[in-house]
Amino acid sequence: MDKLEELIRRIDKFNKDRDWDQFHSPVNLAKSISIEANELLECYQWNDNANIEDVKEELADVMNYCIQMSMVLGVDIIDIMNKKMDKTERKYPVEKAKGISTKYNKL
Repeated sequence: MDKLEELIRRIDKFNKDRDWDQFHSPVNLAKSISIEANELLECYQWNDNANIEDVKEELADVMNYCIQMSMVLGVDIIDIMNKKMDKTERKYPVEKAKGISTKYNKL
């Protein structure tokens, strides 16, 4: 079992042990992802010198809810990430996008 599978099983067990799956609808998880992402952003609210421990905790919360959403939707994290990377690589070819932050439709 790889580390990702082990983590997914640990998260699943955590939720099942507490009977929390009942609360994990896609819409509730999407809300939780957004809330936690905003808490991550809050680490940088007033300057770029965020406390790295706070950042790691909030980043972990975002990823935890993303993993849970993938479980509820029955999608493979690695597969959807690779598909999105394939699409993004086509939208931002190196020869057009290297070193600039221009949106793909304006390259």
